[in-house]
Amino acid sequence: MPSEKAKVKNNGVSNIISPNQRTRKRSQLEETQSSGTPLLHSSSSNKKIQPTETFKDTPDIICLSHLRWNFVYQRPQHLLSRCAQGKRVFFIEEPIFSPEPLGRIEINEDASGVVVVVPHLPEGLSQEAINADLQLLIDGLFAEQKINKYICWYYTPMAIGFTRHLQPQAVVYDCMDELSAFHGASPTLKNYEAELFNRADLVFTGGQSLYESKVNQHPNVYAFPSSVDVPHFNQARNIQEPADQAHIPHPRLGFFGVIDERMDIELLRGIADSRPDWHLVIIGPVVKIDPATLPQRENIHYLGSKDYKQLPAYLAGWDLAMLPFARNEATRFISPTKTPEYLAAGRPVVSTSIRDVVRPYGDSKLVRIADTVSEFVAAAELAMQEDTRESEWLSRVDTFLEKISWDRTWASMMKLIDSAIATRDSDDINSRGAAAKEAPNIVTRDFVFDYLIVGAGFSGSVIAERLATQSGKKVLVVDKRNHIGGNAYDHYDDHGILVHKYGPHIFHTNSREVFEYLSHFTQWRSYEHRVLASVDGQLVPIPINLDTINKLYGMNLNSFEVKEFYNSLAEPIEYIRTSEDVVVSKVGRELYEKFFRGYTRKQWGLDPSELDKSVIARIPTRTNRDDRYFTDSYQAMPLHGFTRMFENMLNHPNIKVMLNTDYREIQKAIPCREMVYTGPVDEFFDYRYGKLPYRSLDFKHETHNIPVFQSAPVINYPNEQLYTRITEFKYLTGQEHSKTSIVYEFPKAEGDPYYPVPRPENNEMYKQYKALSDTTPGVYFVGRLATYKYYNMDQCVAQALAVYKQIPVKS
Repeated sequence: MPSEKAKVKNNGVSNIISPNQRTRKRSQLEETQSSGTPLLHSSSSNKKIQPTETFKDTPDIICLSHLRWNFVYQRPQHLLSRCAQGKRVFFIEEPIFSPEPLGRIEINEDASGVVVVVPHLPEGLSQEAINADLQLLIDGLFAEQKINKYICWYYTPMAIGFTRHLQPQAVVYDCMDELSAFHGASPTLKNYEAELFNRADLVFTGGQSLYESKVNQHPNVYAFPSSVDVPHFNQARNIQEPADQAHIPHPRLGFFGVIDERMDIELLRGIADSRPDWHLVIIGPVVKIDPATLPQRENIHYLGSKDYKQLPAYLAGWDLAMLPFARNEATRFISPTKTPEYLAAGRPVVSTSIRDVVRPYGDSKLVRIADTVSEFVAAAELAMQEDTRESEWLSRVDTFLEKISWDRTWASMMKLIDSAIATRDSDDINSRGAAAKEAPNIVTRDFVFDYLIVGAGFSGSVIAERLATQSGKKVLVVDKRNHIGGNAYDHYDDHGILVHKYGPHIFHTNSREVFEYLSHFTQWRSYEHRVLASVDGQLVPIPINLDTINKLYGMNLNSFEVKEFYNSLAEPIEYIRTSEDVVVSKVGRELYEKFFRGYTRKQWGLDPSELDKSVIARIPTRTNRDDRYFTDSYQAMPLHGFTRMFENMLNHPNIKVMLNTDYREIQKAIPCREMVYTGPVDEFFDYRYGKLPYRSLDFKHETHNIPVFQSAPVINYPNEQLYTRITEFKYLTGQEHSKTSIVYEFPKAEGDPYYPVPRPENNEMYKQYKALSDTTPGVYFVGRLATYKYYNMDQCVAQALAVYKQIPVKS
């Protein structure tokens, strides 16, 4: 489709100046600017990028960058291509020097709408002369393109040398790297950066480490770590690899990116020599180092630069993705964009101990960290065995990536920029004294709270606690219900028995971070959950194990024999798409009918053949006698219950809680700067694309005048009973009482939303809502309902902790 902006012909060229005409041209420029006549004369007749009606009231973006637009697709391209959808964006590169005596500029409009401006200057100029000529170029460009209202967006402080005379509506410094630590950095860069800090309204950093380095140098510093275009890199999970890689043997360990002084050349050489059966695929341009210094081995394959659009196809053929960065001054503050890109592709990742990879990816066990050759090789071997598409690792990856989006990052940045412009305008009016009386009224209000948290369940409570205790923010938590804790709420019934109002909630996790975090708010009671299933008149262990098969069929098989028994029943299925496929391919149709089909039909209101494979993929089958329902490293229950844990979490002077409250009723009356929303995403947007389907539950609680009701904490009924399971709470809580309390669960289609229904058409509808949420500034969508995902409790906590780290708050 044609751009809204008038198109520029490629290689539009404007002559500026020759060295011996510099003084005369400056005086001409002054006359030109006063008369309104353009100084620059273009050989392209359709070069001006005229603002359209859509953009006429919005300021242009003038970006000054040390990077070439068409070099490597990274942070500037992601952000500014999104910006160009609503503004004119001029991306001004560093000059190219040539023997030509005349200075000139090239202007090209990229397919994204970004206007790329490339200065060409004569060789041999002093830095002072370069800045003088570039200032003329900028002024001429502004006159020719009718750039009047604009924002200056800096990637390089060096550009201050020729732009300090400009009068933008706001100045943004997007500090994506510590450029002063790079090879060949100008000795004056630090001085220019200090001046830029003085001029900037906002400073964004490309990672947490850079934030910590810069936070005390400016009052408005915000961390915006590398984001990711998840759908783009998700393609690697289902795509064919390109021909120039297909011949390379497996296993393949890959890297893409700029190959420069940040690459650990000796580590690369050591991996190749240590494992000659492994093949290392290196993609990207070589800059600032001699290509001859790169190790040359039969199992190292340098494929050169590739277009951003091609990267998923190359990733598709890798068994592991590498971040073999050296640990030096140049890498001290980097936040590699490729980390989330590798993960979105579903590739296991091993990285050296780069701080912004260790935090959060290493700490969250999403990326393995290794520095020496032996450590790297060992980590790679484990990653290729354990971090697979079928493992829980990928589910944790997808949970983490759910809230990392360039759309969301750009929306958050724009909100801060708009606020900075409004502050400047307000200050300007106030500084004019009496003139302010004639200016338009500026409506201001004090924010009572920094954050409004909608929902007092796991997701909302965790973020509220972090914002209050770690960032010192004032937080208001609201919930429609008359209690905190969400669906994990527990209470003592009329007989004094601790029960879970919304069915059993069993805590289990493999995340040390999650367990240790919650341990701040509760002591634990060790508990391993066990479930029986009522099948053919018997109660047998579920998940299916050795005892299940022996009891059900009256056999006496051992572990090896039961594996052969499963294999004899299993039906080979080439493409596993549905929940039925998962079970039938593992244990055959007979066990599928006995244990899974009836239960699933009741639970979901759909046959397993109509449900995504993820629904039953969570349930394993075993060849041993392990009858635990979960095998996680941490399995425990809050010693005094979930509600007490939530009370401790929310017990802070910066946190206020309002129950029986719809957030929409108080939003205007109680001002808050930003919102964390954990409710249904379709409801937030007034069901614009339709209502997302959920399964709900009815609960029938009973108290019996006996110490024990049943022989297990939970008994499943995959048969003709209307209920799916019966839970006896005293097993879960460890409470001693002469009576016992149970609950029956009856699935239904309508009611409170509990389980998102995983079907392709529902996922497509959610994608539309997600696109809206990603571009809604100042609102963070977190949790099961807001992200339409079937999260366990620990996954909700992990996602909330991850989102907190991504909220650009100032410490």
